[in-house]
Amino acid sequence: MAEASAREAMEFDVVIVGGGPSGLAAACRIMQLAQAKGTETSVCLVEKGSEIGAHILSGAVVEPRALFELFPNWEELGAPLTNPVIHDEMYFLVNDTNRIKIPPWVLPKDTHNDGNYALSLGNLCRWMGEQAEALGVNIFPGFAATEVLYDDAGNVVGIATGDMGVGLDGEHKGTYTPGYELRAKQTIFAEGCRGHLGKELIAKFELDKDSTTQHYGIGLKELWDVPPENHTPGKVVHAMGWPLGFGPGSFSGSFLYHLENNQVAVGLIVDLGYKNPHISPFDEFQRFKHHPLVAPTLTGGKRVSYGARAIIKGGLPALPELAFPGGMLVGDDAGFLNMLKIKGTHTGMKSGMLAAEAVMDHLLADDVAETEGRGVVTTYQTRFENSWLHDELHRARNAGPAFHKFGILGASPFLFVDQTIAGGDLPVTLKDPTPDYATLKPASACKKPDYPKPDGVLSFDKLSSVFLSNTNHEEDQPCHLQLLDPSIPVSKNLPEFDEPAQRYCPAGVYEIVQEDSGPRFQINAQNCVHCKTCDIKDPAQNITWVVPEGAGGPNYPNM
Repeated sequence: MAEASAREAMEFDVVIVGGGPSGLAAACRIMQLAQAKGTETSVCLVEKGSEIGAHILSGAVVEPRALFELFPNWEELGAPLTNPVIHDEMYFLVNDTNRIKIPPWVLPKDTHNDGNYALSLGNLCRWMGEQAEALGVNIFPGFAATEVLYDDAGNVVGIATGDMGVGLDGEHKGTYTPGYELRAKQTIFAEGCRGHLGKELIAKFELDKDSTTQHYGIGLKELWDVPPENHTPGKVVHAMGWPLGFGPGSFSGSFLYHLENNQVAVGLIVDLGYKNPHISPFDEFQRFKHHPLVAPTLTGGKRVSYGARAIIKGGLPALPELAFPGGMLVGDDAGFLNMLKIKGTHTGMKSGMLAAEAVMDHLLADDVAETEGRGVVTTYQTRFENSWLHDELHRARNAGPAFHKFGILGASPFLFVDQTIAGGDLPVTLKDPTPDYATLKPASACKKPDYPKPDGVLSFDKLSSVFLSNTNHEEDQPCHLQLLDPSIPVSKNLPEFDEPAQRYCPAGVYEIVQEDSGPRFQINAQNCVHCKTCDIKDPAQNITWVVPEGAGGPNYPNM
């Protein structure tokens, strides 16, 4: 193993990890406030994707409230809000043929999409990146934050980016370049769902000691070019029920969004609390597209992109403490997602804006020179608790847990009372203490689904799908999917659960290869689309996802 080279260090007032909507909103808001107060503030934002937007994947129907607050002159600035929702439908899928349209009056007000926009979140983030740079933010795409930096007192003092040019054997190649230390008075972590540094910080500072168990889903999405006669700009369709089922631990939701330029986004969200280890979310998604609700829109079209990502869905009760010595969590790193609205862009942005406002107050305080700003910004939590963001998440606090705990049949009547009648103010908060990785039953006790063979027209295989995600990694680098015990996949997971990593991974990363000496667990790390599902669902909690070299992973266009 080669010795690490000395790293250069750069100093900033604030370092932000992650170029998604929450991180970009935080960066823009800090600079706006600095300009308004006439003070010089240096902000650095690092993004592991090759460019801003490269790793962004979402439906997406965006509620613009936070964006309008951040940029009141958004029209003048050319924000890509050009496809307003004009048709909003919700269905209950009974089986692979039948459906029931749910009347709007049954649905909670927060689920309606009046005034929202159907768009590419990746393109929105690219636009926000342009605004951030215009405001003076230093944006470093292609740099993966691999390490949290601490001082002797245990305060966070910044992050280090990963070394480039390290071989699979750990030796330095001819292209070796050491990473950088980016030091700051405050560091804002906006890595997205299940961020590996955020995970470390939550454990180190026990930020979740008073929180309920966090839960997750996996979202799979494709972008299609469809014939003009199949396309209605601004039409938004959501559904729940089939293909996963209706009981506890088998929730699935789906969407079909008509975007601009004769494109549609189609997707399936699968609760990662499912119990049958034979379930393959990818194959469930492929057969979903054959449903009569979806197939007529896609028929005659061409699939142009594919991707997947984990979704955090525990709601307000599972939110950790937001601030710690030297830093803060924002966006999906903390869990700011409204599962009732099936939206997280406006909530993630607002969390970043609240963190930015708290940071600026903190840095401008009279005693900041003595502490160098690396204390706990307690006003972030206070600002959150006094904001519309907290009010919204409080109303929706039971939505995700209800579907996770009761399934669709049990959750629907409960949420009708909780939301439609009581307005989210029932004097009860649901909890489910069982983590998603602990829900699997033995493979021998579960029936294998009979997944149809992909037809190459509406349904496809994993490898051709990963190709459309433009995923690329340098192959000669240390594996970023780390096994605590390399023997567990074959010795424990295979006999007990038929090694579910073969199926829960949406990119064909994990395989059981049969050899003369017996089965072998193979990791095809270059296929990884950075969804983090393995880190969440592995029943032995034996897989740890860490960042690969910067610029690796998917390169999503228009997703």
